[in-house]
Amino acid sequence: MTRIAVVKKDKCNSAKCNWLCFNLCPINRTGKDCITKQDDKKPRIDEKLCTGCGICPNRCPYEAISIINLPEKLKQEPIIRFNYNTFELFSLPVPKHNKVIGILGRNGIGKSTALSLLSGLIKPNFGDFKSPPKDEEIIHKFSNSELGLYLKGLYDGKIKCSYKPQRIELLPQFYKGKVKDLVKKVDEKNLSELLLNQLELNHLLNRDISELSGGELQRLAILACLARNAHFYFIDEPASFLDVTQRIKVAKLIKELTKDSSVIVVEHDLATLDYISDEIQIVYGVPAVYGIFSQSKSTRRGINEYLDGYLPDDNIRFRDYKIKFSDAAISKDVQKEVDYEYPALDKEFKDFVLKVSPGKLHKGEVLAVMGANGLGKTTFIKMLAGLEKPSSSNKLEPIKVAYKPQYLHAVDGTVEEFLRKVAGSEYESGWYKQNILEKLGIHYILRNEIKNLSGGELQKVYVAATLSTDARIFALDEPSAFVDVEDRLKVAEVIKEFTIKKEVATIVVDHDVQFIDYLADSMLVFEGNPGKEGFVLSPLNKREGMNKVLKLLDITYRRDKENNRPRINKPGSQLDEQQREKGEYYYS
Repeated sequence: MTRIAVVKKDKCNSAKCNWLCFNLCPINRTGKDCITKQDDKKPRIDEKLCTGCGICPNRCPYEAISIINLPEKLKQEPIIRFNYNTFELFSLPVPKHNKVIGILGRNGIGKSTALSLLSGLIKPNFGDFKSPPKDEEIIHKFSNSELGLYLKGLYDGKIKCSYKPQRIELLPQFYKGKVKDLVKKVDEKNLSELLLNQLELNHLLNRDISELSGGELQRLAILACLARNAHFYFIDEPASFLDVTQRIKVAKLIKELTKDSSVIVVEHDLATLDYISDEIQIVYGVPAVYGIFSQSKSTRRGINEYLDGYLPDDNIRFRDYKIKFSDAAISKDVQKEVDYEYPALDKEFKDFVLKVSPGKLHKGEVLAVMGANGLGKTTFIKMLAGLEKPSSSNKLEPIKVAYKPQYLHAVDGTVEEFLRKVAGSEYESGWYKQNILEKLGIHYILRNEIKNLSGGELQKVYVAATLSTDARIFALDEPSAFVDVEDRLKVAEVIKEFTIKKEVATIVVDHDVQFIDYLADSMLVFEGNPGKEGFVLSPLNKREGMNKVLKLLDITYRRDKENNRPRINKPGSQLDEQQREKGEYYYS
């Protein structure tokens, strides 16, 4: 049995547990060194001596240890491992000429590592991180596969790659100066004028890169990637920070501007991934432990198999439950008791004006808010929460609002300390533990320091904290950001169940159409001129709201027959044209 032992050093706290794993290990008790103490105060586990008894991972108070028995047929050495007791990646996706390959998998399972390997930023070491192989040895290892030819061309300098990384917030560290300087530097195909117009970046040309917002950095990073003259394009999470309009626009640009090249795209937004991909490759395994890439599949089949959690060709079940978009997610009119009425509101800034029509919030109802960035969605929520004062004379009735902001900041202390402080006595209730902590997977990270959490973990903790607050209205700004597919639907489910159970009014601002489709009862659709003026009419029922959003986007949706998953129709297809004729852009 091949076994992987992983020690998550950011979670391990041997000083507080007094080396519990070292003391409990049965092999250590026989006098052998299965678990040893290292100079960095962290344990090292000998995978050959480890019997997989399960004592150390089950007893570790910080859940810092994972011992995983690999599938029997997986006997090859890993493609890469960075150190002792760390993550292993066992295969790579295969780029295909004139194809966009979509990569789908959980956070921490090797997607970004794979793109770094294929773009040459890092090289395979086949588990030998002390004496990495030379280029010739790497190529020889893959000599009987397409990857061998690809890597030979890459290392010989005959293949040129363009790579858009996931961590776009780090862009200002690598490129200093103004936006126009970077655009000039990367424009190898004379596409800068087109890309600046399509990505709406012209007004930022004289702005320093360090002053850009997350969405602006994302669009600039996409421009820098697509403007390069390359054979292969690797694009990691292009939808993050972008509004729904920009996501579809970026997807169209990628397909149009790389049609004579090979493209691999990593993305959690299923609608964007479905729209952009010609084929899908699934990554499965155990997050932060190991990852394996499946063979390429058609887009529909690949996404549906991922949602099923089962790969028939490999006879691998990588998840013990199916992800389904049940009938409960389909639009229904909600007629419930009015909880709160807000009047017509105006807000004037130096260069921006927001006008909001009066509306009602209902108990047990999720009001979804959609629209382009820069139209005032966050300002609207802040006015309700009392964080911004309306410019008009209309006064808002004071009401307690629990507000989760768009941009999150790590606070001091552990997850448990943070949530106990917010939730009070509710923290000890069985309902809270089962429906908030367990469903969001937070019970695994309660002892972790908040400053060490990943983006997805931090997002789920803040969602939990918001729902833990004693309030009458709950407002969450982009709760799906940084969260993978499985957890996005869990977040949606938790928010919806909480709203119904507590009979409160909930407002959710988000750009993921499928996320909104899953949890919304009614909708506010913001319109206007981004950055200059925004307006919104009274809430619409979900069907009317989704139809309006999709018409603004100029796309039509259908539902997958197997699992009700909303899918974007291919432009010009028979179903697309039929729905446009009927004016039914949202079809359920």
